[in-house]
Amino acid sequence: MFDGRRILAVVPARGGSKGIRLKNLRPVLGVPMVSRVGGIVKELEWLDRAVVSTDHDEIAQVAEAAGLAAPFRRPEELSGDRIGDLEVLAHALETTEELDGCRYDIVVMLQPTSPLRRAEHVTAAVAKLVDENWDAVWTVSRTDSKAHPLKQLTVDNDGRMDYYDPEGGKIIARQQLQPVYHRNGIAYAITRSCLLEQGLVKGERTGALVLEGNFVSIDTEWDIDLVEFVLRQNEAGSKS
Repeated sequence: MFDGRRILAVVPARGGSKGIRLKNLRPVLGVPMVSRVGGIVKELEWLDRAVVSTDHDEIAQVAEAAGLAAPFRRPEELSGDRIGDLEVLAHALETTEELDGCRYDIVVMLQPTSPLRRAEHVTAAVAKLVDENWDAVWTVSRTDSKAHPLKQLTVDNDGRMDYYDPEGGKIIARQQLQPVYHRNGIAYAITRSCLLEQGLVKGERTGALVLEGNFVSIDTEWDIDLVEFVLRQNEAGSKS
């Protein structure tokens, strides 16, 4: 428990990833991505339960070997690539509550595709949710000015280029840009009422936990190479 709240971690890990086949089983420095989440979960002493939501038996077996529970299989209608986080998390919460015979106050979503997460990131997200009474807290990173919306362009079918936002034409120096942020996939802490009563992952009152540093959410082979490079650098730094 965390300050009297019962906490459920949900690890969404379907088998039908398209960019990288069976992405959640893909090794990063020899450890499957879903197994890396199991390693983090073991460090979270306040966590009451951690389950994997998957439609794939091998993912379930690997997750269980890493310390995650796989007490159910995600139904086919929730396994497509156009299914949102809300449906997956609500199903996992309600199913686990029925199986366990108890009520969980907070759900923490831990996506396997963010292997640069550390246990302290997850703890900080839950602490912010509880201490500041948010409906949800997402971890985010500041977006590099090169990727700012006002610096983006569009190209139509005729090859004609234009600003994505007309205001972009007024930007001369990056100092003119208002800071923007993006989800980094490290942790989402969400209250039960936000998921089941509001029917939202980003609730009416959602706070941001801004993390310093660079994080990679894996979608491509290049992302895996980058994450492995960062992990090697981190390991080398810790030994020096």
